[in-house]
Amino acid sequence: MDYKTLPVREWVENHVKCWLESTGIKKEYVDKLHAEEVTGPALMELDESFLKDMGMKKGQIQILIHKRNELLRLQDNAEQAEDSSSKTRDRRDAQTAPARASNAPAQGTASEGSSGAVGTTSSETTAPTSGKKPKSSKKSPLPSAAEVLEVRNYRPFRSQDTNFRYVKDTVLPPESGVSDLIIPCHEYKSCETAAELNKQQLQSKFASEVIRFASACMNIRTNGTIHFGVMDSVENKGWKHGQIVGIKVKKREDFVDALDYNIEKCFCNNLQEIARKCIHPPVFVEVISKDSQEQRFVVEVDIEPTFSLVKNNCFEVYLPKYNESSQKVILTKEPALYQRLGAKSEPVQRSKLTAFIQAMPDRDAQRERAELSSTQVPTEIPQDLGRKLSILLNDGKSYMDDSLRYILVTNRCEQDNLNHIDFLMHLNIFCVFDFDEHSNVSGLYSKYKEHHETSSYFLQDFFKEIKTDNSPSQKLFDQTSWIFCNGRSDFLGDEKACDENTWIRTKKKYLKKVITCICEEILPEGSFIVLFLLLSPVQKPLVDTFQEFYTEMNGMEYIICIAESRDNYRKWANLAQESCSIETLEQRSVVGMKLSHVDATIQSMLPSTAQPRHLPASTGGLCTLPLREEEKLCSLEILCTDQCDDIKLNLWTEKQKQEIEQDFYRGRKITWENLWLADNKHCGDIIERSACAEASKLLDGILRGGGHNYSVAKLKIFHHPGSGGSTIARQVLWKNRKRFRCAVIKTSYPPLTVCNHVLALRDYEEKEIIHCFPVLLLIEDYDDEYLEDLQSELIEAAAARKMNTSRPYFILICCRRYNDPERHCKASPLDTVAVTHKLTDLEKEQFNTKLENLQQKYDKPEFILTFVLMCKEFSKTYVSDMVEHILQGIDLSSRDTCLMRYIALLNCYVPNSYLSLSHCEAFLGLGAYTESTARAYDFKHHLSEQARMIFIELRESTTYISTIRIIHCLVAKEILHQLSGNQSLSQIATNLLQEKTLFENRFGREEFRKFIRHLFIRRDKRSRGDNTDTLFSPFIEQVCETEDCEKAIAVLKAAYELLGKDPFFAQQLARLNYSNEKFEDAKYWANVAKSHLPTDSFILDTEGQVYRKWFSFTVDKMTEEDTPERITEKILLALEAMKCFRAAQQAAKEERESMNNAGYFGEVEVGCRLLRFLSTLPVFHRGPEREHTELVKYLTTDYIPEDIKRPWGRLHSRLKGLRQNLYNALEWISEELSYFQTDKNQEKDDENDDKEEQIHNPRKWLRKQAAVYAKFFISASLLDDSNNGPDTQLMRQMSIYGSGGGNVTNILSFLTDKKENRSAEKLERILSFYPENPLRNRLEDNDLINFILCHITLACLAPGSAKLLPLPTLRELSLRFFKGKRQFPASAYFLLTLLYWPDEALDKEPNPINDEILTSALQTLKRLYDIKVKDVPTRKKRIYTHFFLGKGYGLSKIVDKTKIDKLMVGSLDERRMKWLHGTVWNVPRIRDNLKRVSGWSKDRNLFIRGHGKELQILPLHRESVPAGSENVTFYLGFSFNGLVAFNIEVENDPAIKRT
Repeated sequence: MDYKTLPVREWVENHVKCWLESTGIKKEYVDKLHAEEVTGPALMELDESFLKDMGMKKGQIQILIHKRNELLRLQDNAEQAEDSSSKTRDRRDAQTAPARASNAPAQGTASEGSSGAVGTTSSETTAPTSGKKPKSSKKSPLPSAAEVLEVRNYRPFRSQDTNFRYVKDTVLPPESGVSDLIIPCHEYKSCETAAELNKQQLQSKFASEVIRFASACMNIRTNGTIHFGVMDSVENKGWKHGQIVGIKVKKREDFVDALDYNIEKCFCNNLQEIARKCIHPPVFVEVISKDSQEQRFVVEVDIEPTFSLVKNNCFEVYLPKYNESSQKVILTKEPALYQRLGAKSEPVQRSKLTAFIQAMPDRDAQRERAELSSTQVPTEIPQDLGRKLSILLNDGKSYMDDSLRYILVTNRCEQDNLNHIDFLMHLNIFCVFDFDEHSNVSGLYSKYKEHHETSSYFLQDFFKEIKTDNSPSQKLFDQTSWIFCNGRSDFLGDEKACDENTWIRTKKKYLKKVITCICEEILPEGSFIVLFLLLSPVQKPLVDTFQEFYTEMNGMEYIICIAESRDNYRKWANLAQESCSIETLEQRSVVGMKLSHVDATIQSMLPSTAQPRHLPASTGGLCTLPLREEEKLCSLEILCTDQCDDIKLNLWTEKQKQEIEQDFYRGRKITWENLWLADNKHCGDIIERSACAEASKLLDGILRGGGHNYSVAKLKIFHHPGSGGSTIARQVLWKNRKRFRCAVIKTSYPPLTVCNHVLALRDYEEKEIIHCFPVLLLIEDYDDEYLEDLQSELIEAAAARKMNTSRPYFILICCRRYNDPERHCKASPLDTVAVTHKLTDLEKEQFNTKLENLQQKYDKPEFILTFVLMCKEFSKTYVSDMVEHILQGIDLSSRDTCLMRYIALLNCYVPNSYLSLSHCEAFLGLGAYTESTARAYDFKHHLSEQARMIFIELRESTTYISTIRIIHCLVAKEILHQLSGNQSLSQIATNLLQEKTLFENRFGREEFRKFIRHLFIRRDKRSRGDNTDTLFSPFIEQVCETEDCEKAIAVLKAAYELLGKDPFFAQQLARLNYSNEKFEDAKYWANVAKSHLPTDSFILDTEGQVYRKWFSFTVDKMTEEDTPERITEKILLALEAMKCFRAAQQAAKEERESMNNAGYFGEVEVGCRLLRFLSTLPVFHRGPEREHTELVKYLTTDYIPEDIKRPWGRLHSRLKGLRQNLYNALEWISEELSYFQTDKNQEKDDENDDKEEQIHNPRKWLRKQAAVYAKFFISASLLDDSNNGPDTQLMRQMSIYGSGGGNVTNILSFLTDKKENRSAEKLERILSFYPENPLRNRLEDNDLINFILCHITLACLAPGSAKLLPLPTLRELSLRFFKGKRQFPASAYFLLTLLYWPDEALDKEPNPINDEILTSALQTLKRLYDIKVKDVPTRKKRIYTHFFLGKGYGLSKIVDKTKIDKLMVGSLDERRMKWLHGTVWNVPRIRDNLKRVSGWSKDRNLFIRGHGKELQILPLHRESVPAGSENVTFYLGFSFNGLVAFNIEVENDPAIKRT
């Protein structure tokens, strides 16, 4: 596709694509423009707004617009020239037109590897009139005559440096004439057709040009160099003068031989030897090119006519010439004397020959003087390399910046140099690209890993590590990644070093991917420096690495090179100049400085000394914490006893100290440096709020024990945003750093990892672990699940150690924002401190004094804005007035004001939200960089004065990306209100969604999208510290309240469309629509969500909720005039809802990683409401006792009333299945609740409405719904008519349901009733419904399970009840569950474990049958549990232990858990803590009621003997099982997962007393 020969206006999409590819813009934009069908005419009309809308970055737009304009301009010039010369072109011009088309087309071409278009006048494109062949069209198209090519320097005269290279399509300075005789003159010859010449032709051509040039130089007595492979404008009009193209060299000896042979022939006999000494051998300089693997050279010959050689001689020469007809080389007939005239070598005219020869002595004298003066070389003034190193390494700062990261690229480090690379140990190195295969054995890595914890990779492995859909791993930022780029000699796998060509073929692609990913997705530009440390001779892969970084980082601004050896640097630079000029490389390189000097210089710049850090030891002394050991514990930010003592204050300017203080008072989190500077009086004191003393007092109480022997204690600090809670938490840690080992937890690591690291920190260098100090751990801004998981991991780890100490092992300081901290403090006053905006009188005095000091110290008020607000207790009026004052005169239409709106929107409605600095720069159009310009802006300086005052820049602790947010969420709320102007909240959000720049910016992309999702979807929950529980996100609810639901729906629709049609946004639209009684729309959006995720149980549940709400709405609006058709429609809605809920149930069963039971709850809710609705219809009139006799008869028999037989024709079968469907759902819910722990707030029933009960107290909800269900299936008249048939059994079941029984959970819930007598009476009444002799009257399976469980429950409440059957009878009844061939519910096997556990009275002799029953039941329970729990982590669904083994026999040995709860004193939370920490077993009354049993451990497994056979049982905490083989005792619990061991202790421990 030859677009070069067509005018742009005739280009189609593919022509445009080819041209775009030649411009150098990124491939993704080429593809986008091609997809947008950009043709030639469209290309001519492209503007910046169009390109910006399609997501193109500014730097790329600039390139494209510039190249397009240049293309059009050159095409216009060419067309005008074509018109003016068309009349004068002769036939020869016409014949050479094809050559012009291929060499320099008038319409414009693009050079390979460059981006300019060719446009030349007709005179420039006229082919040379010599007899040369026109160039083949296969050759590279010519660069633009108007394009500015980079000028490069010559090879140094007489240099034999084999590393020197030229770069294709750069230019050398113009050809030159005589200067001072020592500086060489230069002449260029393209030799473009050299590859097409035979050997004789080539040699004669080469020798002729060299000898002519040499004669001219020798006669003038000047040094000179002739270059072959460099464009001479005389020969080739289509190229730039001096442009380097190179020539193909088949045999170098052909050029050498040509000179040797022809010097002999062409010079006079007595001058041949002199000529040989003056004409140096040819030098072959390689021409490198990014775009071509073809090897080309510039062949250069240096001429040096020294005075001693040429004195008194004239050099007259014959020139060789190839004769085409004879195919032989002949010499010119007459010799000629040549001279340099300007930049040319011309023969001396005969008329001037005498004068020229007579002037020879003068030229000899000039040459002699020139040689003498050139030997007096001026002394070179050495560079101040130390200062250069300091500036380059610190990005222009005078000190080392801790926040700056380094990427090291290096090669083999010799043994001598290993002593001088200590400076690397102190740099914040993100990753290392190491090209030394022996590095791990004897190189840099062997030394580095002695000091640092690292992760080693090969290129392809590292790419897999960093290229994930989620945010990059925290470990990447906490530990240096060492990448072996070319194999590793000591690695046993298949990763060996390879040669350059193999490396390029197999590994280069991974290098490119890794560098692209780092630069585009992990580290923002300006946050890191790439350091090339050249320690040995350079190979091509190292240069490829430079070129990839150079491309991705848009130049050299953040790349530096250090090389002690000039030779190593020179080779690297000569190869690297393909991308970057030698001059630019030299500016960014430190060359020739000894590595030992580099080491000492950098270490002198470090902000802190390299002294070791220390931890307190239990002996009262200190222990050293090496850096590598600290890095192993990467999930912890460890606070040492001598934290910050290594700071070199002499390197800190006063400005730096002030910046640290200002940052704190502007609202940044307090740092250890803040506290250290304050302690050492280098800045003002930091106020300690009264809550700090309160927290310290609570901490002292925890350390004293306070009567609770907990292994993990918690000190909770709940605070208003911006009230100083985080400062207080860190002050507590700071004060105790010399007493205890302290650390801040990084919640980006999983709880298990944190637990392991905390244990390692506690045990480090401790001789006696039992006497270790508690570890103080600060955890901030956590979610409940994370804290619960971490606490469980720590408790299990402590339990495994079997250490009884009066102090806790770990103290968690839980610091978290709450909008109502005082309410949470009241709920748990013994371990909670509330920090609010309200100041005490003393605090007001302290804050006002501090404010006066700061105002005197700093003249800029924005530095202390947050502190001022704190002084005013964040008064709503003050915040409003302050914001109004700040925003005076603001330009509402400016980009930074728009940015303020967007950040305010996020900060107001999404806790802890922000925009990355990269996002903000892109939004303001500050992200374009070029190679030659440094980062020419500072983000803050481009902001309006108002924006500078309210924005604060923070650095994220997880991604280390700089972020921008508003100084406080209350300020954000007020800014959003005052800046909205005529824009509604929904309009601002819609505008935000349409900002493609923000959504496509690469850094912090996932976090930004997460914040947007939270804005529209995340609901407020009190459990998370919010003020209320909301049905929708606070933003959506606010739009509904202040605007209307239509606007809320519209903005959610926009979010759905612009965020990739996210099905969960469609789900929210369904919810929002049905909440606003728009059921048809709700149905549509539920179907949309389902079309995306057809098997997602949560979305299917939402579909069910649509019909449920629709049904409820229509029923509530029902009138007496409703027609039968409308009634049918209502019933159909309910049945459709139940169908959807059953689909959700089925989908939930297939989901391995979640347990969604909403479908069952939804089906029961709708079913019960449908029953109530049916009972109100006239067709189902009530009986004399107000019973629903007619309805029950219709639902449970074949009976159909005549009035509805035909109108309800399609409903009958579905309605008659209603009872069974409800029964199945209730049974499933009952079983679910029997397995797992559920509500934490059973005592708070009265606080919950219906909706909350389903979430917080499902047991109460189940009892209530079961009663409703039973109510509509009880009919005394039907019972009288049935004569003990199936209907009798149904009525009995319903009567039991109505009395509070009917399923396992309902029966067990009687144990939680505070009035035990009342519960016992209800159970006796339930038992009265069963046949008097159940052995004779066979019960259904579920009835039998409930019957037996009623006895066990009644025995716990009223052991002396006359209704109780003896244990042997219950055992006999339960044998059906063992002998039956079919599968029974899990509760049946649970009963077998209770009934057949060895009884001291009944089982005095071993009974193999009983053992078999017990073993079979336990195995089945385990199998059913595994099916039930799927892949859900056990921490999310903790098993519930219903009963414990007590003292006694018969049913009296079974002790329910509720009884144990009642034997404990304290609040519900205190009782839960005792269960969690295991201190429940220290309560004497509990120990008196329970029986300790004996067992043994083996390989961390626990065993017990049943009736004679050994049984494996579950420990509550696996870590509490002894590691070896030990005899143990424990308390035995009974759960739906089998037998559970509590309080495991080694039996031979004298401290244990068996009871």
